[in-house]
Amino acid sequence: MPHKHHPAIIRRLKRADGHLQAIILMIEQGRPCAQIAQQLQAVESAVENAKKALIHDHISDCIEKPLRAAGSAGRAPLKELRLLAKYL
Repeated sequence: MPHKHHPAIIRRLKRADGHLQAIILMIEQGRPCAQIAQQLQAVESAVENAKKALIHDHISDCIEKPLRAAGSAGRAPLKELRLLAKYL
């Protein structure tokens, strides 16, 4: 079953895919490398943000709920996991 944020992540990745297709066209057209590199950076950033959103969604839906159900014993590991997730 998809997580609640999967539709938004899919939209983000589809936009990145369209952007990547435009970059391929830029290369085929012989556009300046600086312009291409700038656009590649934008696609890379979009994919990275999609990855982060997916991981945070997984933490919320698949890890946080069971740890909360464990009561106070689950709070410390959850807090540590959220802290570490900031560095993804």
